[in-house]
Amino acid sequence: NAIKFFSFFGIALLSISLFTTVISSAQWEQIKVALVQANYWLLIPAMTIGIASHWFRAVRWKLLMKPLGHQPSTLNTFFAVMVGYLANLAVPRLGEVTRCGVLAQYEKVPADKLVGTMIAERAVDLACLVFLMVLTVVTQLDILGAYVHETILQPVSNKITNANGPQLIAGVVALALFILLLLWLFRRFAKSKAAITIKALARGILEGFLSIGKMEKKKKGWFFIHTVLIWSCYLSQVYIGFFCLEATNHLGISAALAVLMIGSVGMIVMPGGIGAYQPLVQKTLELYGIPYAIGFAFGWIIWVAQTMLVIVLGFISLVALPIYNKHKAESIKHKA
Repeated sequence: NAIKFFSFFGIALLSISLFTTVISSAQWEQIKVALVQANYWLLIPAMTIGIASHWFRAVRWKLLMKPLGHQPSTLNTFFAVMVGYLANLAVPRLGEVTRCGVLAQYEKVPADKLVGTMIAERAVDLACLVFLMVLTVVTQLDILGAYVHETILQPVSNKITNANGPQLIAGVVALALFILLLLWLFRRFAKSKAAITIKALARGILEGFLSIGKMEKKKKGWFFIHTVLIWSCYLSQVYIGFFCLEATNHLGISAALAVLMIGSVGMIVMPGGIGAYQPLVQKTLELYGIPYAIGFAFGWIIWVAQTMLVIVLGFISLVALPIYNKHKAESIKHKA
C-alpha cells in the first residue's frame, strides 16, 4: 500500500508539474482573476447534491444485499461508503475493500458477499459510464468526434495495426499457459487452507454479483431509479459548477455531460483524480471555446470541492461509526 501510495502520488505531482509548466505568466494572471471572481456560494448546492449522490449509492448498495438475506442500516451503509471514498484518496481501489470491511465489522455481513455486491455495483457504473460516453460522442460528433478519435480510437488502432502475427500468437499462448498454470496449482493444492479460503471468497463474490438477478421486480426498479439519480447528481454538480465562473455560465447540459464523462476517466486512473482530472476537464472545455486559463481554474474548483466533501464526510463517518453503533446496540439491549 505504501508503494502504491507514493507511486501514484509521485505520478500525480509529475502530471501537475508538467501541466503547469506550460502556463504563461499572462495565463497565470487570468487564472488568478478567475479564481478571485468565482462565485463560491454556488458550491453549496453543488456539494449538497454531492452528498445526495453518496446517499443514493448507499441505498442502492443495500438493495443488492437484501437478496442475500442481509439488511444493514442505511446510515451504517452510508458511513461505510464515505470511509471507502476517503481510503481511495490514499490508495487506488483500497476504498472498495475498506467499505466492505467497515460494513462487515458493524453489521456482521459476510465480507466475501459484500465484495461481490461491490463488484456488481461497479460493473453497473462502468456500463453506465460507457453508455453515457457513447451517447455524448454520438450526440456531439461535431465537437467531440475528432477529439475522441485522436486521443482514444487512433492510438488503439495504431497498436492493433502495428502488432504483427507472431506477437499476437505469443500473447494468446502466454495467456493460455498462465491460465493452465493457475488451474494446475489450484488442483495440486485444492485441499490447502489457502485454496479453501479462495473457494469461499469466489463463491461469495459470485453470489454477490448475481444478487442483481435475484432482486424482486420492484427492487430492480428501485435499483435502476437510484442508478439514474446517482448519475443525475454527478451531472448536476458539473452543471451548477459552470455558474461559478462568468466565462462558463453560458455552457449547457451537453458540455456538462462531456466534462463529466471525460473527467470521470481522470477519477478512475488516478487516486481521487489528482493530476489527471484537471487537465482532462481543461482540454474538454477548450473544445467548447473556453480559454486555457478558465478551464484550468474550473477543473481545480470542481476537483477541490469534490475532494474536500469526501475528506470531511469521510472523517465524520469514521468518528460517527462507533458512536452510532454504540447507541444502536444500547437501544436494542434496552428494548430486549
